[in-house]
Amino acid sequence: MRVIDVIPTPYRLLAIVVLLAALAGGSAALAWQVQDWRYGRQLEQQARLQAEHLNQLTLTAAAQQQAEQDKRLALEQRLSASEQTHYRALSDAQRDQGRLRDRLATADLRLSVLLDATESASDSTVSATTSTGSVVHGATRAQLDPAHAQRIIGITDAGDQRLIALAACQAYAKEVSTPK
Repeated sequence: MRVIDVIPTPYRLLAIVVLLAALAGGSAALAWQVQDWRYGRQLEQQARLQAEHLNQLTLTAAAQQQAEQDKRLALEQRLSASEQTHYRALSDAQRDQGRLRDRLATADLRLSVLLDATESASDSTVSATTSTGSVVHGATRAQLDPAHAQRIIGITDAGDQRLIALAACQAYAKEVSTPK
């Protein structure tokens, strides 16, 4: 005798229904599992694509930042070279002015001015004739007092320094405002 023959028919039907329900539930669970795997794969692919996109953005931003740093470094180097050039010009001008002041102080060099040729000789307090040992030909000149000559050199020295500083400022403004 078989076990199935012993079970009454309504119970057999119930067992078959339960078995079919279990199979249907299992197949539904299996369908859910397959769908879960498929969505999991899609989500994984989306996450990978997003990570690649973020990586590309990061690389692009890093390249732009490096380019900006290179531009800044180049500008700093150009400004440094310009500053050295202007500093050299200023120190040369100061050295030359110092030599000129020294030569004036030791009477090695004398400053003179041209006298107005239309002025009458009787009004002039400076002799209009040159000494016999002089090789100066042409207009009459008068020598300046060394103290006045020193003041004139000081004024021209200050003017030269201002002109060099102005040239440095103009070069800086041009360098900074010119895109390269």
